[in-house]
Amino acid sequence: MPENSAAVTPRDNTFLIGHEEAEKLFLQCWKNNSLHNSWLISGIEGIGKATLAYRLARFILHADDSRRDAYDKLDVAPDTQTFRLISNNAHPDFKVIERDYTDTDRKKIIKAIKDGGQMSREELDGLKKSAFIRIDDVRTINEFLSRRSSQDGWRVVLIDSIDDMNNASANAVLKILEEPPHKALMLLVSHNPGRLLPTIRSRCAKLELKPLADVQVASLLRRYRPEMTEAQIKKIVTIASGSIGKALNYADNDAVSLYDDLCALAGAGSSARISDVLDFCGNAVADEGSYELSKELILKFLSEKIKNTSRVAETADIWEYAVRTFSETEGLNLDKKQALINIVNHICRG
Repeated sequence: MPENSAAVTPRDNTFLIGHEEAEKLFLQCWKNNSLHNSWLISGIEGIGKATLAYRLARFILHADDSRRDAYDKLDVAPDTQTFRLISNNAHPDFKVIERDYTDTDRKKIIKAIKDGGQMSREELDGLKKSAFIRIDDVRTINEFLSRRSSQDGWRVVLIDSIDDMNNASANAVLKILEEPPHKALMLLVSHNPGRLLPTIRSRCAKLELKPLADVQVASLLRRYRPEMTEAQIKKIVTIASGSIGKALNYADNDAVSLYDDLCALAGAGSSARISDVLDFCGNAVADEGSYELSKELILKFLSEKIKNTSRVAETADIWEYAVRTFSETEGLNLDKKQALINIVNHICRG
């Protein structure tokens, strides 16, 4: 898969920038034979946590323990057997735990396999995943780690993300962390480490990744979306908050236009036309993806406004109203368009 492909995934990605210090720390621990058995890789969404986790896994499963001084970076070439096996989810010493598909959509996958076919990436992307990582999936880790590695080396478990666990699943992981087997490496990806069980955090070495610099986000946009103009890149960078994941999502879904429309409505204030508000909110609920993007951009707009206004208290009240309204809308299954209309009207009046 070309590195500038729109469909590049952490499992296949060979390119990572912005987290060199985290890589150096992990490598040095390995070279010193002081590698912790569990690592918590945290930071905001879309900055490369999963990509880094796959880099760590590939390196540990590929590197020669007897030649530690020969390594000065974590790169593993795509033409190696380790890279290919992990890319194809076929490495016997590597296990990924993530949210599985719902029972209904899992049956669709099984049916496609039985019929001799294979679902496309687009078809798979359209399937729904369960709300949490199932405890039954976590329990498979014990069976995996009880087996001897294929070459008497490391076994690696990557959980992406540990945030997706309910209490039962999290406690099952905790038991594994409390009594880790020899030469077993646990890599836990987290977007919100503060919400994890304190006992999970305390048993992990930590790689706390910072948001990418604007220049790094711009560089990655040029790499993965070479068709974009510099003007488009500049606009997306300003709203991406240091996340290349967000930047790519914004680029693929014309988020700049949506954000500009929101800014125009806010700028018009109480003079904003009802028809423009209705058009904005109607487009925002065209599908689930549009609604989630609109919700994210509205909260982004209010967060940025708080930093650049003398009316901090008033804007903070609107932000709290928006957060509460979004939460109630989803929790009580209320009308999403009406919720957006109410929020946008508050923004215009504020």
